[in-house]
Amino acid sequence: MNEFELKGRTAAVIDLSKLRSNIENIRKRLNPNVELIAVMKGDGYRHGIAGLYPTLKECGITGYAVAIWEEGKMLREAGCNEPILILGDTREDMLEEALKYDLDLTVFSLSGARSISSVAKAAGKKQNIQIKINTGMNRIGFPVNDEAVAEIKEISHLENLNLTGIFTHFAKADEADHKSADKQLELYLDMVSRLKYAGVSFPKHHVANSPAILMMPHAQLDAVRCGDILYGLTPSDEYDWKHSGLQEILSWYTYVAMVKEVPAGSEIGYGGTFVTKRPTKIATLPVGFADGYSRYLSNKGKVIIRGKEAPIIGRVCMDQCMADVTDIPDVERNDIVTLLGEGVSIEWMADLLETNVDVIVCNISARVPRVYINN
Repeated sequence: MNEFELKGRTAAVIDLSKLRSNIENIRKRLNPNVELIAVMKGDGYRHGIAGLYPTLKECGITGYAVAIWEEGKMLREAGCNEPILILGDTREDMLEEALKYDLDLTVFSLSGARSISSVAKAAGKKQNIQIKINTGMNRIGFPVNDEAVAEIKEISHLENLNLTGIFTHFAKADEADHKSADKQLELYLDMVSRLKYAGVSFPKHHVANSPAILMMPHAQLDAVRCGDILYGLTPSDEYDWKHSGLQEILSWYTYVAMVKEVPAGSEIGYGGTFVTKRPTKIATLPVGFADGYSRYLSNKGKVIIRGKEAPIIGRVCMDQCMADVTDIPDVERNDIVTLLGEGVSIEWMADLLETNVDVIVCNISARVPRVYINN
């Protein structure tokens, strides 16, 4: 980003050229005829569904997945006419509204399927559903047993339902040792085989998430669900990410609101948790934890100003934070500040805070404008 392009208080800048590059990178890893399903839950991992969709369509993405039906609605309103899978539950009192948007709903119980069938019948339509199998994640899904086979067979005969796929989700695909994930794959394939023997088949089978795309090519099946790596977010500490060619597509900027000098022994911010040991020049930045700039970055984070690192000092406030710019010459009001980007990667911040990359981007709040560029 050209530093002088920032308008207003702050912006999360999404580079669509990097998104295109990531898609090309991922496709090169896939076997022929394997579909890339773009996972856009959490409003596209907070990158913004509406801003991302045109580029994804341009790149030929033919399927999408989100967590909740409201996100499916957002995609439809952005112009999406491709299949959209809702990965999570849709409560009975929301079915009538959800069915208006031609979404593939996830089913993990016979009673849930009956509810969907009933609402679809009342609406005079046939509703697409996909079956979720629990192979070890133990969130939602049918267990791998004969009772579940019988229930899914009954579901396949319900009026107004159309089975479009069957899937599971790996719990440990990000680990170098894939014994656990391979066991899940084995259980999934066993369930598919049992269902086929019972006369129930599906047009689409998918199990692979981002780490599996990188580390388990044998798990690709008909389609893969691509989340983290679509956005250039590392899904595993045990993969050679540095040489992957995948790039973080989000950067985050603000500006210097005020520069002041204080003497040695000055307490900074709430609680006086930082005390200057020398005469110190402080830059106040107009972002805080209400914007998603974590309070846990207090006295340990860093930003980039005029190409140099400036440590965060004092507690991060709800709407402001402070950086020590004593060693950076000529800092002044309106200088651009990199919160995330070159020199302060999302991966670096996640490691610093002992969390994962998804938490960092998903915490950037809605009051931070998303700006889309093509570099």
